Amino acid sequence: MLNQNAKAKHEKFSVGIVSCGALAREILHLQKQLGGDHWQLKFLPAALHNRPIDIPAAVDEALAELAPQCDQLLVGYADCGTAGKLDPVIEKYGATRLEGAHCYAFFLGLDEFDVVHDLEPGTFYLTDYLVRQFDTLVFKSLGLDRHPELRDAYFGNYTRLMYLRQSNDAKLNEKALHAAMRLGLRLEIRDTGYGELEPFLNKVS
Repeated sequence: MLNQNAKAKHEKFSVGIVSCGALAREILHLQKQLGGDHWQLKFLPAALHNRPIDIPAAVDEALAELAPQCDQLLVGYADCGTAGKLDPVIEKYGATRLEGAHCYAFFLGLDEFDVVHDLEPGTFYLTDYLVRQFDTLVFKSLGLDRHPELRDAYFGNYTRLMYLRQSNDAKLNEKALHAAMRLGLRLEIRDTGYGELEPFLNKVS
């Protein structure tokens, strides 16, 4: 009995993490880096960002599945366009989500993002994931491949594409430049690394 109690005392709590699939690469890397072998991960389709009204229900379902197995629950979403409807789901399970309105803010840093965005509100943001998936999640999903004349309707008020770079990859840099050219925006690159995602996950490592 004493040996079992001693073993239980030193075991790490099981942590359930429900996250947007757009963060999968970064979270899996941090899992290895931070020794998160006790993390139970569930990634939801990144395409949910095209219909954010569906995010709360999807997160609710995933948390319901993980809750009985885990001592702590984290959610790898910011508000992400849910207009506050994600927070009641977070509270329902006693979970903790990433702060901020969306992933751009926590990658850049909440305070820094406010400053950058206030200086030039007409900014379109991309992360590593969105650069990789630009054709599918941005260009084609907006119908710009079929109707290029819609460019002004969608991006007429934008002046800048800001690539929030998690890694320095020459191919991604080239894709980001190509994306900016296709949208008729000037490109600016900011190196963010994992931003506030790393300290968020480090709390449970």
